Amino acid sequence: MDRYARWNALLEMLTDSGRVSVEEAAERLDVSQATIRRDFDQLAQQQMITRTRGGAVANGVSYDLPLRYKTAKHSAEKQRIGAAAAALVSPGTVVGLNGGTTSTEVARALAVRPDLNTSAEGAQLTVVTNALNIANELLVRSRMKVVVAGGVVRPKSFELVGPLGGALLREVTLDVALLGVDAIDPQLGAAAHHEGEAAMNSLMVARAKRVVVIADSSKLGGHAFARICPVDRVETLVTDSGASPAVVQAFRDAGVHVVCA
Repeated sequence: MDRYARWNALLEMLTDSGRVSVEEAAERLDVSQATIRRDFDQLAQQQMITRTRGGAVANGVSYDLPLRYKTAKHSAEKQRIGAAAAALVSPGTVVGLNGGTTSTEVARALAVRPDLNTSAEGAQLTVVTNALNIANELLVRSRMKVVVAGGVVRPKSFELVGPLGGALLREVTLDVALLGVDAIDPQLGAAAHHEGEAAMNSLMVARAKRVVVIADSSKLGGHAFARICPVDRVETLVTDSGASPAVVQAFRDAGVHVVCA
């Protein structure tokens, strides 16, 4: 297990119990106590946890781990979700794409589709995004038209937030919005941990003819701080095959088409 995977595991342990000792964490992750102490110290330096004598305690109930540390978590599932979501996109359309690890996999899948990279008049795909890393993925790997919303960069997610980006989004129309979320629930809808990201995502939803939510099974039935949209605005949910059949059925009962990749 690499460092970033350990950090994810430690944060999940703290979310569950609120407090974890060095000894307990070392035993559960099968690493040395010295390694856990270093991990706790580094997480505390980034203000993700509070260090205590012999362990650590949680700073809050939800953790917004920086994007560069999330890539190892559910990576195979996210790649399958990315490919399945990209398959829903037609040439010549305008696609909205927000930030996040799952959205990054969608961007990579879009970039390698030959039918979306033609330079023929009218066939070029246009991607509108508020995420700098998504724009970079598409610019270096494809010939698509990329439109980047303005705003202030959130270093944790590379997403642009704030009124500058909102002004642009209000002036465009999207054929489909492909949205990565922190949580989606059949009753509560889609949500994000950060209110600025949620506001930008809500604008994409408002400007989109179709809304496709992309979320691995760990996000289903979960809660997050700021709502993006109610579930009745979601046409399709793309998730992985690990999703609970009961949860999948709850989304279908709510009128959402569910694709399990």
